[in-house]
Amino acid sequence: MDGSLFRDFKDSIVGNCSKVIVGKEDVITKILIAFVCSGHVLLEDVPGTGKTVLLRAFSTSIGGKFRRIQFTPDLLPSDLTGINFYNQKSGEFEFREGPLFANIVLADEINRATPRTQSSLLEAMAERQITVDGVTTRLEEPFMVMATQNPLESYGTFPLPEAQTDRFFMKLSLGYMTRAEEISVISRRDTEDLLAELKTVVSPETIAEVRRSYHEVTVSDEIKNYIMDIIERTRNDSRILTGVSTRGAIALYHAAQVCAAFSGRDYVIPEDIQDMARPVLAHRLVTAGMGGEKDVSGYFMKLLKEIPAPVENV
Repeated sequence: MDGSLFRDFKDSIVGNCSKVIVGKEDVITKILIAFVCSGHVLLEDVPGTGKTVLLRAFSTSIGGKFRRIQFTPDLLPSDLTGINFYNQKSGEFEFREGPLFANIVLADEINRATPRTQSSLLEAMAERQITVDGVTTRLEEPFMVMATQNPLESYGTFPLPEAQTDRFFMKLSLGYMTRAEEISVISRRDTEDLLAELKTVVSPETIAEVRRSYHEVTVSDEIKNYIMDIIERTRNDSRILTGVSTRGAIALYHAAQVCAAFSGRDYVIPEDIQDMARPVLAHRLVTAGMGGEKDVSGYFMKLLKEIPAPVENV
């Protein structure tokens, strides 16, 4: 494995996005980890924190096509996938592609759409394909969905079922900037001007190589058992109704490999697992008697600290 390839890849994209998004290098890095692992991201945040701008900057950095979809209760599956329409000039039906035919898709306020529409997005996320009138079409790689939920929204929503939440590789939050960072943002040039100046900083060949070679990062038996200790603890805890699935365990394994590679190592250490555990696993838990996301996340971190990490030969 070429460690410099991963470091340069990370530094190029994170640095490029940081020209527009200030002070969020850690979140950008985690989104990049999900991207390398072919995963999707669920972002829960208040409006106006820069979610759309971040995705546009990220898409430009990798040279991908970006589409934003505003989810509403009247949104139909065909509004995502596209439709077959009759062309009177040619006398034939033609397929008009929907916004899912892109590399980076922002699904804004996903929980405002009906379950039927959400299922169309789920097929694209899980199978990398869409089906229209019985015809299945593969989506172009790379393909990544970042969906947002507004935590202040309470009316007119359709909560995501556990099966769909589990499809998201990570759940993240941008949060507010610091006072100094926000002052620098409000006094700088218009964001649209900054976005227009961004350039693509990695090639498709580099993206493909990074996505292929991160699997070469070594994961010792001690680390594998540490991962399973975490997974099994979520399944056996009395306050957790449904623990982490096998899909979640695989996601943590792969995220730790990329995290190690971005740090210049060809092997995983316990700190990689601990750094990735909360964004990859916490949103997959179904709990009893906990009020919100912060309570669940906090409880998961409490469990994580109670699990002994391997200290030798890792």
